[in-house]
Amino acid sequence: MSVAVLVAAFYPRVDMVEKEKTILNALLTVMNHIHFEPRTLDDKFSKEAFDDYLTQMDGSKRFLFQSEVDQLKQYQLQIDDQLNENSLEFFDKSSTILLRAIDRSQAIYEQLIKEDFNLKENEMLQLDGEKLDFPKNAADLEKNWHKNIKYYIVDKVYRKLEQQEKEKDESKKKSFEELVEKAQADTKELFDGWFKRIKEIRRSDRFEIYLNTITQLFDPHSSYFSPKEKQDFDMEMGGRLEGIGARLQQTDDFIKVVSIMPGGPAWKGKALEVDDLITAVTQEGEETVDIQNMRIDDVVLLIRGKKGTKVILTIKKKDGTIKDIEIIRDEIILDAAFATSAVLGLENQIDKVGYIKLPTFYSTFDGGNSCAEDVKKEINKLKDQNVKGIILDLRFNGGGSLQDVIKMSGLFIKEGPIVQVKAKEKAPLVYEDDDPGVVYQGPLIVMVNNISASASEILAAALQDYKRAVIVGSSSTYGKATVQQFIDLDRVIRGREEIKPLGQVKLTLQKFFRVNGGSNQLNGVIPDIILPDQYAFIEIGERENEHALSWSEIDPVPHEQDVYQLPDLKALQLKSKARITQDEDFQLIKENALLFKKNREETEVPIALENYTDFMEAKEQEAKKFENLLKDPVPGLIAKNLEIDLAHINADSSRIGRNEDWMKQIHRDVYLEESLLIMQDMLEEQ
Repeated sequence: MSVAVLVAAFYPRVDMVEKEKTILNALLTVMNHIHFEPRTLDDKFSKEAFDDYLTQMDGSKRFLFQSEVDQLKQYQLQIDDQLNENSLEFFDKSSTILLRAIDRSQAIYEQLIKEDFNLKENEMLQLDGEKLDFPKNAADLEKNWHKNIKYYIVDKVYRKLEQQEKEKDESKKKSFEELVEKAQADTKELFDGWFKRIKEIRRSDRFEIYLNTITQLFDPHSSYFSPKEKQDFDMEMGGRLEGIGARLQQTDDFIKVVSIMPGGPAWKGKALEVDDLITAVTQEGEETVDIQNMRIDDVVLLIRGKKGTKVILTIKKKDGTIKDIEIIRDEIILDAAFATSAVLGLENQIDKVGYIKLPTFYSTFDGGNSCAEDVKKEINKLKDQNVKGIILDLRFNGGGSLQDVIKMSGLFIKEGPIVQVKAKEKAPLVYEDDDPGVVYQGPLIVMVNNISASASEILAAALQDYKRAVIVGSSSTYGKATVQQFIDLDRVIRGREEIKPLGQVKLTLQKFFRVNGGSNQLNGVIPDIILPDQYAFIEIGERENEHALSWSEIDPVPHEQDVYQLPDLKALQLKSKARITQDEDFQLIKENALLFKKNREETEVPIALENYTDFMEAKEQEAKKFENLLKDPVPGLIAKNLEIDLAHINADSSRIGRNEDWMKQIHRDVYLEESLLIMQDMLEEQ
């Protein structure tokens, strides 16, 4: 019976094989003919596809023997040929081998979980699969599984002991033996569920993973969507997760946070960040659910919930640390994403500086306002206050409307090119501000960080190239300067109605270029004045993606402005650097960034309980130094709402609460403090 099931699972009906081959053929046709930078299907491509798919199959080295990897290596330089021949031989062979390996690992696990674990034995576990070798035999595999299971038991015992220390009711406390027994039972439940989910992964799921291994060798933003996935993407939550306001995608064993929607609970909480990996979900008062290898739609069902209820997400941060983040589910407040302004100052130093916060480049196409028009209104309100300068804050702004960023850039210059957009083998299309009017002619600072992307990068780059604004922020912006579009594969293949729909492919068609001819791709926009942040010493953004399109350049287009003359940038940089060197908060931020880098590189952990306890307590002790960082108000920082806005704010209790939160954030923002001091330098230099 089990053999019959195995055969059915990996040797599908003829019509399913035909459908898979048709999808593969259509996908490659589109990628090779329409992608901005198509790749040659050669041995180099084949080797990369093999390595990447092997990582998808068993990146943590928990299943395959080295001999099985060697067996698959005969295909290492043949995948390109098989793709050209429309053959699925490598996919079929690898799937069959993997299924058997999973069964073998499950049998080993089921035997080990019954045994007692010596929590005193001094052992180490390597958590980074790239630093591990594939096991040579069953004894090696059993040793690996022993360490993995023990790690989970030790971690659960450590956490239960921590919780028990806080328990005041002595009658609820348990003996050490009881805690160990419960930790082992919890670990069994976790891995039982994990293997169950792995066994439920269908051939179609693995086929999609295989196809996306191929598409993402072209670039990380090109991917295949099955009809069901595309339907989910187009639904309101298909990107936007109702309940917490985050966009998620499947990545390896976990779920990755791709973006956070301004106005949602996750955005308001500030603890959840882009690129965080969700490893577990806990409903308030219920048992934690480990989501390794869980389908994204099942994870969505866990995270969704009624307004006002609490969900706890266990997160693996970019530095490798694990944190529990509590989020109160709520509706997404759309106007929280809109442009907002205030008047800022620093006691005895500078006053009357306009501040505009823009969380996203929304547009009328989204069914809402135009952010360019809204920013124009905020500028005019600030001009009525006779502000001495304006700070436009694009930190954490992931982009949006191209038309609005062109209009918004034009608020600060008379007219001229803003961005060049180039398709494959075509001349660049230059998008221009054709309005000779200038809404604001005074000193301007644009604040960015490493999450500022797309439209944010276009605006920052344009104003930097025109020498119209001082760009202030982290080492660089995100670095994505590519444009994607969905192509329906049903339109690529004529006929074959009996096996349609085939799904769609999202692929990169165009690339943005600056007016100076350079690109924001990969390198992002490098600010004129760089301020330290927690990612100062690691690669982040587009540069982290292994197959990202490279930086390139085209011919510049003439651009100039006589609206405002920037002061000497070198003088501004030297003054800012001198302040940062003396500033305690920025020095702590630098120290925290070094700790972040250290934690990210530290991938081996002790799994004896005593050593693990020492290890975790040392990490907690290191982190204590920074727990209050950026939580105290900046001395002397003044922030006031515009009087014209007060009636609107005070008309609604929820608006009052959101405004109070916003004002608290401003008062704690040392980056804003430094931007105000840079503005003061600009005024003095003039």
